[in-house]
Amino acid sequence: MSKNSITVVNVPKAVIALVALVCVTVLGALSILESDAVLAIISSVVGYAIGNGVAARTGQAVEPIIGQRKTED
Repeated sequence: MSKNSITVVNVPKAVIALVALVCVTVLGALSILESDAVLAIISSVVGYAIGNGVAARTGQAVEPIIGQRKTED
């Protein structure tokens, strides 16, 4: 793998986000949720996953879902 590759750092958070996305997508496909609600929930989950590092920048201890893979020298 390349030196700049990324990997899933926090597997439980990634699994929760993936399960939420799959469930909301299925509920939307079955017309149980309206499309506006599906879009809002998916946007929230994806926004959380992408913006997970914001708390780390403010000094709070947060392990991001996706980060650079740790390599041994």
